[in-house]
This record gives sequence, structure tokens and C-alpha cells, in this order.
Amino acid sequence: MAVQPLIFYPDLRLRLRAEPVRVFDEALRDLARDVRDTLDAAQAVGLTAPHIGRLQRLVVLRLEPGAEAETFVNPEILDVSPDLASATEGSVLMPGVAETVQRAARLRLRFQDLDGAWHEEAAKGFRAACHQHEIDQLDGIFWIERLSRLRRERVLKRYRKRGG
Repeated sequence: MAVQPLIFYPDLRLRLRAEPVRVFDEALRDLARDVRDTLDAAQAVGLTAPHIGRLQRLVVLRLEPGAEAETFVNPEILDVSPDLASATEGSVLMPGVAETVQRAARLRLRFQDLDGAWHEEAAKGFRAACHQHEIDQLDGIFWIERLSRLRRERVLKRYRKRGG
């Protein structure tokens, strides 16, 4: 397939909730390949279909360079741990800035594969943070919304200084 253009913050489409995938066909596989190819080109860890302007609930993750990319269709968090973990987050849609975000340290996730079969997964640490970050994006919540107002304003100021 092909690398697709990314949409960048503050594009209003980043605030829209992605629609559930209902048809599992070759068009969905093409979309997954486009998201994966764009993830690779951007050297990102995770990317969603909305990042390339397609409002469908599809996420591709590659948590380590050289690892196989994983595709999650219609992912939903079933349960989160009460304990929190802090990690540095950023986005290819807001290049050049990052900030510490607190999220649940562990979670249980339910998702479909490209054939429509349902799966469940337990995740912790970095993997759990990545799932939460990308599912937030599917829900129209950009990562900086997880920051306090003061920290968000500082990130936005740094982003504007970089030309964003």
C-alpha cells in the first residue's frame, strides 16, 4: 500500500470519535497496511487510522524497532488497575514536544483482528500506556488533554515555538 499524509495538531479531526469497524474485508486490510506503512515512515510506536484522516477504530503498534507490527481493530479497555505509572508521551502529530503523563499501570483490553475475531489481552507498563494513548485518540482525546492546564499550556507554548 502506501504512506499516507498525517494530520497535525490542532486539526479539529483529532477531536472526533472514530467509528467502529463493521466490515472486515480487503479495504480494512488496505487501511491497516496504510497505517502500518505510515507508522514506519514516521518512525512512530503507535498510529491510528484517524492519524491519517480515516475515522475508523483501528490501531497499529510496533513497540520495538524490528518487531512485527500489531493491529487492533475496535479496541476497548475492559478494566484498569488502580495503580498509576508515569511515562513520557508525545505524538508524531505534535512533533518536538513531550511531557510526563500518568496512566493506569495495567489494563485488560478487548479487540478484534483483521478477520473480525475477538481477543483479550492483559498489558502493563509501556504497552499499557501505548494502548491507553491510542484508544484515547480513537475517542477524540489528544494526549495533552491528560495534562494539567498549566502543563498543557507549557507544552503548547513549546510546540508553537517550534513552528506548530
